[in-house]
Amino acid sequence: MRDSFVHKGKRKILVDYLRQRIGISDENVLSAMSEVPRHLFIESIFEDFAYEDRAFPILAHQTISHPSTVAEQSELLQVKPGEKVLEIGTGCGYQTAVLLAMKAHVYTVERQKDLFDFSKKKLRELHLFPKFQSFGDGFAGLPTFAPFDKIIVTCGASTLPTELLKQLNIGGKMVIPLGPTDEQVLFRFTKIGPTEFEKEEFGAYKFVPMLGSTNQ
Repeated sequence: MRDSFVHKGKRKILVDYLRQRIGISDENVLSAMSEVPRHLFIESIFEDFAYEDRAFPILAHQTISHPSTVAEQSELLQVKPGEKVLEIGTGCGYQTAVLLAMKAHVYTVERQKDLFDFSKKKLRELHLFPKFQSFGDGFAGLPTFAPFDKIIVTCGASTLPTELLKQLNIGGKMVIPLGPTDEQVLFRFTKIGPTEFEKEEFGAYKFVPMLGSTNQ
């Protein structure tokens, strides 16, 4: 598991870029991004480019999001240390690692078995331990562990998964990309009452689609 001074230097450049060019101002997010070795979550052939603002293919025809997307979603979530965060779409585990570095208590769900196995192994190798990591259908959330302070959805949903909103604490926030496959809009929902929500919109993004059921 190699994390050299070169990698750390590249992460510093990435964090400067996120701060100055993307406008990320949450120091908790920037500190986490400077800490997590993104190059260890992607194939070694992409290692030299790991700290550029690019997405890369990972297992199961999925992608690891741009660092700017991870940073923006993480900042919109407004995570405070010790909060319970539900992540829908563990993927390769990079966003999970960022949330853990932000001192969140992370519960994460992945529906692709290859990615579930990869992320579980990778996080363990890095001594990063979510509170709960499961292989299952993200649309259902994790009602057993609800309510959550924050929910982050890292894949695009064509319709709003209302089951997830039910699993939020009052005052809790969910960040989710919604819309058709080719282009989604990033939204933040804040739960202000048992069935009342504030909705904010944060522009167009492109995410892999959110899928129901599971893939062995």
